[in-house]
Amino acid sequence: MSDFQSINNAINKRAGRKLGPSILVSLSLIALVWFALDYHREIFAVVVAVAVLLGIREIVRAFSARGIYISVVSLALGSVGLAYATWNGGTAGLAIATAIAIPLLLIQLLTKGPEGFVQSATATTFSLLYLPFLAGFLILLARPHTGLERVMTFVVLVGCNDTFGYVVGVLFGKHPLVPIISPKKSWEGLVGSLVFTLAGGALAFHYIMKMHWWIGIIVGLMTVFTATCGDLIESAMKRDLQLKDMGTLLPGHGGILDRLDSVLISAPALWLALELVKRWS
Repeated sequence: MSDFQSINNAINKRAGRKLGPSILVSLSLIALVWFALDYHREIFAVVVAVAVLLGIREIVRAFSARGIYISVVSLALGSVGLAYATWNGGTAGLAIATAIAIPLLLIQLLTKGPEGFVQSATATTFSLLYLPFLAGFLILLARPHTGLERVMTFVVLVGCNDTFGYVVGVLFGKHPLVPIISPKKSWEGLVGSLVFTLAGGALAFHYIMKMHWWIGIIVGLMTVFTATCGDLIESAMKRDLQLKDMGTLLPGHGGILDRLDSVLISAPALWLALELVKRWS
């Protein structure tokens, strides 16, 4: 037991996080997603909307710490509107709701006067596109009758990338990938993500999606790229805003945004891949 504890402590020290709570939170989130999709797919849209609202709370606080104003109420209302429009109107609903929300949010900022307007307008627009707009593609994945299969395939892809990139990086990582942005990310971790995500993609597309396994390999390769870039984008945000984590809501992970970083960038990519497969098949 003491040997196991010492190994666990060594992993925690090198990773900078507690491994046990991180695994427990991840499994709980997967169970919540599975239940929502299996019981009633509309519940999944609500879960996504709630996650986005919690993420907005974090990003507004982060920008506020640097003196950048964002109206949390206006952005939250816009986010709920995007989620509702996406579930009911699909891609057209997401596009139209976004096109309406941006000018309304900018008009709301006029009430604060001209000082800092460009800064606030840029941060507000970025927040809307980064959170509710990109998260809308999660809802688009869940809308069809095969929503459970599509989203769980997505969970397998992103889960393999994040989990095995983390484990391999912690155990064998020696060569930093992008040390200026994310010092703990390594080339070894990237190789771990690549190998296991390609394998997971092949298995998920064959057994869950009932598609050719080689499509899963192509999509897996794409997911490694998008998920890694998503993680680096959020790391760059935290470094610029001088934050270790975007929040503390999820033990072992940080905040909601620390969990959504790879998801937000990968969801549109998987949605597009599935649309292309549907059109070409």
